[in-house]
Amino acid sequence: MTRYLCHDEPLLFDFDAQALACRADAILMSRSAFHPGGGGQLHDRGIISWGGGAQRVVGIDQQSDGLAWHYLDGSACETGTAVRGSVDRAFRSLMSQLHTDLHILNALVFQRFDGALVTGAQIAADGTARHDFDLPEVDNAKLKALEADVNDVIAQGLEVRTYYVTVEQVMAEPGLIRSKSVAPPPTPDGKIRIVEIVGLDRQACGGTHVANTRESRPIRLVKVDNKGRHNRRVYIALEPAH
Repeated sequence: MTRYLCHDEPLLFDFDAQALACRADAILMSRSAFHPGGGGQLHDRGIISWGGGAQRVVGIDQQSDGLAWHYLDGSACETGTAVRGSVDRAFRSLMSQLHTDLHILNALVFQRFDGALVTGAQIAADGTARHDFDLPEVDNAKLKALEADVNDVIAQGLEVRTYYVTVEQVMAEPGLIRSKSVAPPPTPDGKIRIVEIVGLDRQACGGTHVANTRESRPIRLVKVDNKGRHNRRVYIALEPAH
């Protein structure tokens, strides 16, 4: 996993860069504060502008060298052009709230249902998200009842912080990797990013998150579906903003 600028400077939404290479509708920038998506999270939205032009970002393709192609909804600038990126703050906030809320849900399921692992996740642009868990024997009503507990954690205002640990530390601490089938890849220097909700949970993750659980709106736990013999799919939605 590349160490993204949005991880190191989560409040950086407007930044200057240079177009290192350009295609008809894409720019490879020297630096970027856009989150490229992954792990069920959508990529950041926003604008890339330059003298005489500006285009919306409609896709991001992360490269192995840490840079990323940013696909645009129109023609790109020329190679070598000075550009300015502007991340859509409202959309980043939406993704960060929902991703943090999934971590809260994940933590409660892991603690209360014998370390059940995640089998899938998806965050949507409409303010909804889902988590899939390996829970073959659980009464769905018990999962639905977690809504009040998730909202209680949100209301507590717990600090959310991130840091990096070695792969060896991750392997030595059960529960830092929550997915049944995949794990976040290490950074080039062999580290894994940890997201901690202080007093509740620690787990490896490459997504964006709020800095305090109170920054999220309350959620509704919409429904629980059976997806096969083992899989339970839990849907949540942010309550409307007032």
